[in-house]
Amino acid sequence: MEAPGRLTCPYSAKPMERGVYFDAWFPRQHCYHPSLPPRRLRMIDDLVAYRATALVWSGLGGGSLSLPYLEEEAFAEPDPRYRFYGFVNDAEFVAECTRRGIKVFGVVFEAQGWEFPAELSPEEDRVLALNERRGVGEPVWLGLREFSQNRFPKLWKPLEHYFPDGLVNSEGERVTDLIEECVSRDIHGEPLHARWVECPDREHECFLMDRNNPVWREYLKAVIRIQIDAGVTGVQLDEAELPLTALQYGGCFCKDCMKGFRDYLRDCRPPELDGADLDTFHYGEWLLERGFDFQGDQDETPLFWHYTRYQRGQIARYFGELCDYARAYAGEQGREVLVSGNFFNLYDQYYPLESKVDVVITEMRNTTYRQPDWYRYVAGFAGRKPAIVVENPYGGIVPELVDALAHGRAYDRFRLSLYEAAALGVNMSVPYGSWLGSVIEDSFYAPHDLCVEIQSFLADNEQLFSRETYSEVAVVYSVESTSRLMAKRDAFADNRTNVSGDVRVPFVDACAALSDASQPYDVVFFPDGELRPDELAPGDLERYTTLVLPGCTFLTAAQAALLRAYLDGGGRLLAIGGLGENLAREMRGALLEHAGTTTADALELDALADGPQVAVESAGDLVVCIHRVAEGAAVHILRYAYDEAADAVPPLRELDLELRLPMRLSTAAPASPDGRLRVELVAAEGGRHRLRLSDLSLYGIVRLT
Repeated sequence: MEAPGRLTCPYSAKPMERGVYFDAWFPRQHCYHPSLPPRRLRMIDDLVAYRATALVWSGLGGGSLSLPYLEEEAFAEPDPRYRFYGFVNDAEFVAECTRRGIKVFGVVFEAQGWEFPAELSPEEDRVLALNERRGVGEPVWLGLREFSQNRFPKLWKPLEHYFPDGLVNSEGERVTDLIEECVSRDIHGEPLHARWVECPDREHECFLMDRNNPVWREYLKAVIRIQIDAGVTGVQLDEAELPLTALQYGGCFCKDCMKGFRDYLRDCRPPELDGADLDTFHYGEWLLERGFDFQGDQDETPLFWHYTRYQRGQIARYFGELCDYARAYAGEQGREVLVSGNFFNLYDQYYPLESKVDVVITEMRNTTYRQPDWYRYVAGFAGRKPAIVVENPYGGIVPELVDALAHGRAYDRFRLSLYEAAALGVNMSVPYGSWLGSVIEDSFYAPHDLCVEIQSFLADNEQLFSRETYSEVAVVYSVESTSRLMAKRDAFADNRTNVSGDVRVPFVDACAALSDASQPYDVVFFPDGELRPDELAPGDLERYTTLVLPGCTFLTAAQAALLRAYLDGGGRLLAIGGLGENLAREMRGALLEHAGTTTADALELDALADGPQVAVESAGDLVVCIHRVAEGAAVHILRYAYDEAADAVPPLRELDLELRLPMRLSTAAPASPDGRLRVELVAAEGGRHRLRLSDLSLYGIVRLT
């Protein structure tokens, strides 16, 4: 097979990636982390049929079992019996995908440290069983602990092969047990487990590791080196929020988190610590003395928000360190490599990380049948970078959708799930043996012909997709104003259930109101100004006639100046709830008292500068997004009118649509998956365009030129 080709980073991608969630786990069996099943050439034929451009969670995950195991995934010679059926090692798979123009992201499971039951030959030189025991040979455990202790020299290369000087922790001690050294810990010092990937009916154990520990970061860099040596196009750092992941289990209070938090507190010195000796301060001990165990009501725990802010800074620091390392190591090998992560649900804690990646990859928290406002949030978060989304089996509709598809139903449901994301500016990946959690013994494969149908339409019409829109309205997401509300609503829940708290978030309400009214809009991010500096300039906002600011109680000085310049240039602000309450009175007054500012308790369409941009004269639940494309605009219309009894979205005989655009367009051409859509440009006066659509099924696009 040919060697992997050369890519330029950051790269100039197509308007939208066509991602595949390529775990390729087996049907009717647990989705076992961290090692993914061996790959076959036939899989690549499927990927070509899906018009795939990128594979995520797609291979070389075994580093969190051991480095020798990862090398076997990458380079071990398959048995001739497996060659007979086209099995290849991961390096060969990567090379063949690259030859076909498909980017493969090796996955680094940053949070996972694994121990597996195994059975060995009497000489301890052959593995007879691993993970699933069969009652033969010598029962042992295999994983990070045994690797770091050089327990099985006939099986695995020694630790010193990868780290000639060994591994030394932050206290200068030589490390002889990677799990004991690097695991996240609760307030009592007990090691935490990554429960969401442990199968409850299996003996294996997955420890929740801590990236704040420099030893673990060195280990992860070794994983990255092996993946790049194997030719990956990209490196995907899963669990990118480490160690905030530990909050759901009551952590982390490991020695390195406590040292780092102590240094943070020295700099900011909260009043709660007046008189405390910060040279010896230990947050966990201090909490226990006051009767707090960090297991419940964390947001009411003393210093909690300081602790999370410290960890948010650590996330950005060490995620960035690994991204920089991947690019630097690839450069030393004469290659370039893409970098991404798993920005789970794109919580704002990931926003400082976005500048470090080439592609935004995210696992949604709750997968539902209708989530237009979340997709517009994703598009705003990603900005000019492509975004690839994967589904989540917990707390949503995925298990029932998988079951329905298996019984020949819900095809339109599945079509909607992919077309919804595309219409709203991002990519929903095709599942190819994707994750169904640690309890369900199955993986998610959608019907092959259905995937080909959907992906072919998206690929054949890729010129109708863009990362930029003609939206007149933008909704501002203020990180400092909104992050605590989002954390209280979602972030502290067990990720095996993903149950949201009863917390109202003004930003979420505003986006839902616009989506429910079929109005196009963009999302604009206002960062906190520290973990991510302000980058927006007046020219970035001048395209919008109205900026909606829901609950933006905090504004940096730069953001206040930006909004004042926007107002002075003729823009309109719609402030819902508080605005810039941290600002000096004069600066805040200049915004609130400006003639272009309107204040309200909730979003009303009449409060937008020119009223609704889109008027829909037929009843029905649908969303509209207007993409900026070459020579004009592409109007994307998605309908949610799924009929359970008919198991389909019935076609709409006629739909009248009026929209405002900043230019006069004279021709309209339709595109739809079923080829039945017809469109007539009834009128075009000034910036108003009136369209009459007929035979609109669940999704249609109108190109205006």
